[in-house]
Amino acid sequence: MPIDAAQAVAAEPRRSELTWDHKDVILYHLGIGAGTPATGPDELRYTLETRLHVLPSFATVAGGGRAVSGGLATPGIDVDLAAVLHGGQTVELHRPLPARGTATQTSRVAAVHDKGKAAVIVHRSDVEDAEGPLWTSQSEIFVRGEGGFGGERGSATRLDAPEAAPTWTVDRPIREDQALLYRLSGDWNPLHADPEFAKRAGFDRPILHGLCSYGITLKAVVDTALGGDVARVRAYTTRFAGVAFPGETLRVRMWRDTPAPGRVQVTVTAVERDDAPVLADTVVTHT
Repeated sequence: MPIDAAQAVAAEPRRSELTWDHKDVILYHLGIGAGTPATGPDELRYTLETRLHVLPSFATVAGGGRAVSGGLATPGIDVDLAAVLHGGQTVELHRPLPARGTATQTSRVAAVHDKGKAAVIVHRSDVEDAEGPLWTSQSEIFVRGEGGFGGERGSATRLDAPEAAPTWTVDRPIREDQALLYRLSGDWNPLHADPEFAKRAGFDRPILHGLCSYGITLKAVVDTALGGDVARVRAYTTRFAGVAFPGETLRVRMWRDTPAPGRVQVTVTAVERDDAPVLADTVVTHT
């Protein structure tokens, strides 16, 4: 079997060095749609090195994407990329991310869940620099056709959308070339660029990276609900409930959590496909 869950979980943690600078940060921001309008003061915070602040979801691509992709290189895991989808993502910030940095990442496979027709690889990374912890990330990688090995199913907690109308609703268009630009930050899976590969994976055309939708959404929340202040974000978690395609429009609905201040609940849907779900169980925790 391509996945040996016991071997993967028992493998020694992997340590690697992550480095990045302002060029990597700006490229990431452009890859999630920043820069429109190009001279807007709010957008220049994402695209001009002299004003640059770092959106916390950059943690998912720091060091060329190794912060979340390392689980597929763990002993005991050998899978076909055409069967792989991102199932969920959480980033917890210990302090604001610098625009330039060198850090050490310690990562491991925390669990492999058996969902019957699929396996879910839970990959955890802890990242620190000379000043201490920077962020902790956890990725859930969904691998179709690799379940049925008798492992634990794992939790399946779902977060219902509030019944009240959203506090804010914004639409974010996805450019036709968005996936081609985003993949330059390190996710080279051909599922997002090669039509023939996408067909082999069961899609009629390449899909947008789930982590690109993840970044687009966090930027929308920061810009709309947090006054544009990236330093207010403490944690950001989501479940990838469906795919998005380049050329579509993401509708981001946000609810301010009055009973629990410091929390914004979010849903994301694809406008052109009758609000088909893209992100669910999504929460931004903030100061």
